[in-house]
Amino acid sequence: MKFLDQAKIYLRSGDGGAGCAAFRREKFIEHGGPNGGNGGRGADVVFEVVEGLNTLIDFRYRQHFKAPRGGNGRGSDCTGADAPTLVIKTPPGTEILDEDGETVLADLTHVGDRVVFLRGGDGGFGNAHFKTSTNRAPRKCTPGWPGQERSVWLRLKLIADAGIVGLPNAGKSTFLAATTHAKPKIADYPFTTLTPNLGVVRVDDREFVLADIPGLIEDAHQGAGLGTRFLGHVERTGVLLHLVDATDPNPVKAYRTVRHEIEAYGEGLAEKREILALSKIDAVSAEDLGKAKRKLARATGKTPLTLSAATGVGVREALAALLHVVDARRVQEAVEQVPVEERTSWHPTDA
Repeated sequence: MKFLDQAKIYLRSGDGGAGCAAFRREKFIEHGGPNGGNGGRGADVVFEVVEGLNTLIDFRYRQHFKAPRGGNGRGSDCTGADAPTLVIKTPPGTEILDEDGETVLADLTHVGDRVVFLRGGDGGFGNAHFKTSTNRAPRKCTPGWPGQERSVWLRLKLIADAGIVGLPNAGKSTFLAATTHAKPKIADYPFTTLTPNLGVVRVDDREFVLADIPGLIEDAHQGAGLGTRFLGHVERTGVLLHLVDATDPNPVKAYRTVRHEIEAYGEGLAEKREILALSKIDAVSAEDLGKAKRKLARATGKTPLTLSAATGVGVREALAALLHVVDARRVQEAVEQVPVEERTSWHPTDA
């Protein structure tokens, strides 16, 4: 399935049904009078998050969604049928943006989230509605109210607990493939990874979702390379694994390049917890690895982990560090979901 994380669609809710002008004429019934029914309500447009979707590819082949109109009223005081709701299914992590592509109108993050986005038009009135003591035989009826219409952007931000960042060919996809069942394309040229990949990491009896995004290069925030568009997929993560290629002659510059692009992107990414690691240590000597490690430690103030996804060395330690942060975030989220008045008798370790 091809990955698509942005799509523009046109929406229109259903028009209301027209009211009916009718009169009751039956044998042996004197002075029948008006009995035209009201029109039915037009269909709402609803977005709903469902399981089993992880891309917006369905919206490449269908961009127009028009909800059905309500049924017309009929004689014998019959009201027109309300039109069935038009439900648009989306994957978890979908944002609905205004036509400007920036204003967020709705954020659907969890399976089961549902939002009525456009209301259908109300049905028109039949002539029975206008009957009064002084107007015994009205011939007036009204059309249904029109529905609403709007063009919006859908933007998908993958739901992951941790994300991998780094320069192209830093070993991100190899790490994902070594720790999950994901099958990203791996090659020895830049920008092998063109779209984000997700995988589920299992450590002992625990698991979390890991996201790999295309590599960043200098001036990515200005559109260089693949740009920073895919950084949105790690906005929802709690921790970033920053991989620096141990074979790079200037690991400090590689680190600072990626950090600069993350800070230029904004959206709170620069404030996220970061675990720094030197990758591909199987391809360098112990002496060169020690030099790279000391350089990074001096420049960043933190001691980098060392790992080789190809041989498995250091991988478990990196996963344990990620899981520690992920667990802490899950506990914090569990605390925030508990009402304030109940927290006095509840402890985070109960989560």
